[in-house]
Amino acid sequence: MAVFGIRNNHRRRYVILFLSLMCFIIYRHFRGPTGNIKINRSMGLRVNSSQFTLGGKPFRILGGSLHYFRLPKAYWKDRMVKMKACGLNTLTVDVPWSLHQPEKGELRFQGGLDIESFLHLAAEVGLWVILRPGPYIGSHLDLGGLPRWSSNRQSTKQSLQVWLLRDRDMMLRTTYPGFIVAVNVYFDKLIPKVVPFQFKKGGPIIAVQVENKYGSHARDGNYMSFIKEAFQERGISEILLTSDDHEGLKYGGVQGALRTLNLQKINHDDIKYLETVQPNSPVLVMELWTGRSDGWGGLHHSLPAEDLVAVVREILRRGMSINLYMFHGGTNFGFMNGALANPSYKALVTSYDYDAPLSEAGDYTPKYHLLRDLLSNFNSEILPEMPGLHWKEEYEAAILFQHLSLWDALPYTHEPFKSQFPVNMENLPVNNGNGQAYGYTLYETTIIRGGSLKSGRNIQDRALVFVNQSFIGIFHHRNVELAVPDGKEKRTLGLLVENCGRVHYSKDMDNQRKGIVGNILLNHTPLRDFTIYSLDMTPDFIDSLYRAPWKSVPNKPSFPGFFQGRLFVNGYPSDTFIKLPGWSKGVVFINGQNIGRYWDAGPQQALFLPGPFLNSGMNQVIVFEEAEADFKIQFEGSPDLGMTVDI
Repeated sequence: MAVFGIRNNHRRRYVILFLSLMCFIIYRHFRGPTGNIKINRSMGLRVNSSQFTLGGKPFRILGGSLHYFRLPKAYWKDRMVKMKACGLNTLTVDVPWSLHQPEKGELRFQGGLDIESFLHLAAEVGLWVILRPGPYIGSHLDLGGLPRWSSNRQSTKQSLQVWLLRDRDMMLRTTYPGFIVAVNVYFDKLIPKVVPFQFKKGGPIIAVQVENKYGSHARDGNYMSFIKEAFQERGISEILLTSDDHEGLKYGGVQGALRTLNLQKINHDDIKYLETVQPNSPVLVMELWTGRSDGWGGLHHSLPAEDLVAVVREILRRGMSINLYMFHGGTNFGFMNGALANPSYKALVTSYDYDAPLSEAGDYTPKYHLLRDLLSNFNSEILPEMPGLHWKEEYEAAILFQHLSLWDALPYTHEPFKSQFPVNMENLPVNNGNGQAYGYTLYETTIIRGGSLKSGRNIQDRALVFVNQSFIGIFHHRNVELAVPDGKEKRTLGLLVENCGRVHYSKDMDNQRKGIVGNILLNHTPLRDFTIYSLDMTPDFIDSLYRAPWKSVPNKPSFPGFFQGRLFVNGYPSDTFIKLPGWSKGVVFINGQNIGRYWDAGPQQALFLPGPFLNSGMNQVIVFEEAEADFKIQFEGSPDLGMTVDI
């Protein structure tokens, strides 16, 4: 009898366990991001007088921006969970066309660009989504996230082969035929991937933004209508939004889309204007800027936490909805950074920390804690516990014991191109006819005399100049003349030109071709007959260097050059920060991954290296350095964004 009783107890436990598991599965399957099992999916986000409704119930957007392309895929969920724990209910995400379609042909949606997995995770964590698919997104990306090229598409009359920056007549963000062809090709691939994630189809997407800040650029009255209709024709059925700053608020709207506002401090006139042109509608601050991006040669910008929270408190007191741009900034890995055009050209740094509530490495800041305290008053449920932080490791310094000069690396680049005239990088016959997007381009020609060398602002953006591989000076936006030493014999003049980042926001965007974009004059005579090398620093190029003739680092190595070493990681890899004291300017590659640019001009003094980019055991470290090296790099446990100035 005792044995029979024990067996019955076991059966009851198994039945209870089974029923509990089934209830949990049903709950996870049918719940919405709010955690409620019942939600009316037929009624999406709607405008109801001075408030939004979602599923027919009052709803306030408490949002934050998070860019999947600025952090490792392994950290997507971590950042989302921290967003949820801060009291936010909505994630706003931009979709970068330039990264998804770097070349003509198939778009890339794998790995760190798997937007479908990103949207799945958002729903799993319990966050609604505002999608911003562009085509222009800004976001401080090179060319605002637009690719520098277009694609092929058959028209009824002819085959169109148009290139955004190869077409001298190109007008970006207009209904110019070449641009429209490219947008249609892109949307044909992107939009079908996100349509199933709309709210009415059971997904997390509650709104879609049409373009971005078009009022500041407005040059084509038909363009915004074209983008809106392009979304709707491909199945977008959720509410549409537009987003504009103070300067573009009057010109950026489109019929059938809710206008929203961008700001950093309360501007009563803008709010009043919005309420006048859009009466009986809720006000959404689509971008409340939590900080600011930094430019090389400047200072790190910081918005005091108390100032930000005061603005958030006032916005919420007025009953308005809000989105924090950025909640978490991340990193401009590789060459994705944009540049400022006004008052003068300035490339943006690798870090996109943005002084956001969640730091570049995913750590909590005073802003986060203050916002969490405030937003807890606007949540009906107790906020989730704050997740733990990732450990930051201080690894032993890596000695870079091998050296490869730039000139010895040239055989491993694309086949050199000979041209009578200089050719900008976008028009070079490389990458299957797509041209060169990023990195460096080396132009070489023969001279027989010295004298005055003038760039005439035709160097975009910065060039190291050499005579017979000996450095003689630098061209940049403010230095357009150099002296070439005298000499009567034939010599090789070399110009190593860097694309430091295309402007991401201005009416200069049509003129963002890089490399040498016009004549370079020696004693008033244009240089001719160039041999051009494309050094786009792709992973394939870095991998190919294993075949190159690396040598032990000499006492006086030649520059520019590549330096190679090893980093040993004992156990599970952790996040760390790369510091390069004694180095000048260049790019760091870890296991072939482009971590980004460094420059002693500051402000940024350390590059964030996420643990997922490292292997347990040995890791390859390659540094491309332009002018000066210390032959070792350090790995520290804390960031260094440089000297700070308050906004």
